[in-house]
Amino acid sequence: MTETRPRRGSETRTGILDQAETAVLEKGFAATSIEELITAVGITKGGFFYHFKDKSELAQALLQRYIDRENELFVDLFARADELNEDPLHGFLVALKLLAEMMADLPNAHPGCLVASVCYQDQLFKREVRDLNAVGILGWRRRFRTRFDLIAERYPPRIEVDLDHLADMLAALADGGIILSKVTKDKTLLPAQFMLYRDFVRAVFLGTDPT
Repeated sequence: MTETRPRRGSETRTGILDQAETAVLEKGFAATSIEELITAVGITKGGFFYHFKDKSELAQALLQRYIDRENELFVDLFARADELNEDPLHGFLVALKLLAEMMADLPNAHPGCLVASVCYQDQLFKREVRDLNAVGILGWRRRFRTRFDLIAERYPPRIEVDLDHLADMLAALADGGIILSKVTKDKTLLPAQFMLYRDFVRAVFLGTDPT
């Protein structure tokens, strides 16, 4: 008995987060109600408030889970790329190809980005949620800037480039690619953006000479 309660509680919390993520990505946070979530999960309103005191706390938990999953994805991606290639530039290019392949393998266009959803409706959220969103964006910058610093030591850039801006470019392309894919209903456009970025990174550090 004492062993099953925490598991069920955890499953209920996960179910709420899963339903909320789907709803927010489909129609935004403002249009997502607590009532629809408790109906979808099959719990009472008291069951919802046992896990989250209000929608703002739900938003913070939802965003934190999203950021944590992205971090795990990139850690795994770079670990796989590093196993295949010890060179920092070519390892990064391998990671981008793996990322593009992962996006291309999705059965439908990418469902969306919670970071973008929070940004577009930031007036709905408390400062803690907005600050967490900034942490997620800056986390992308730090992760890729660290990689670019290693690459630049071995391959000085062939053009003048701000490495922070180059790191930010991947996040910009990712969200832009999601919009392109969703609007055009063409799931190939998102991975195509990653592959174009890959070509650009190669050109920055190796130049355009095919040799």
